[in-house]
Order: sequence, then structure tokens, then C-alpha cells
Amino acid sequence: MIANALQDVSTSVRKLTKSTGKAAWIAGTAFLVLIVPLIIEMDREQQAVDFENQQMNALTGSSTSDGGAGSA
Repeated sequence: MIANALQDVSTSVRKLTKSTGKAAWIAGTAFLVLIVPLIIEMDREQQAVDFENQQMNALTGSSTSDGGAGSA
């Protein structure tokens, strides 16, 4: 009786561990495939915006300390 209960608990724990591992694999893979490229693209876009702002400031002679508002 106790042996059967321990065997049932052991089987349940194995199944839970296996299904948790599968879920973690799916979540990790989805993160790598979907989210990481998005993060990389957002970083590239921010770098492009920063570069454009630097070029604009170089052409207009304004500094970044005034927030790009220019002098009135």
C-alpha cells in the first residue's frame, strides 16, 4: 500500500518534471525566435535616430544640451 503510494507520487513527479521541461523549452525557444530579433531591431533604430540627431546638430551648429530646441 505505501509502496504503491510512493510509486504513484514518483510517477506524478516525473510527469510534472517532463511537462515543465517541455514548457520551458517552448518558452525559451519562442523568446529567442521572436523577442531577441525585436530587441536587436529596436537597438538599431535607436542608434540610427541618435546618428541622425548628431548629424543634424553638426549641420545646424546646435548642441545636445538644449534638447534640440534651439535658441529663441
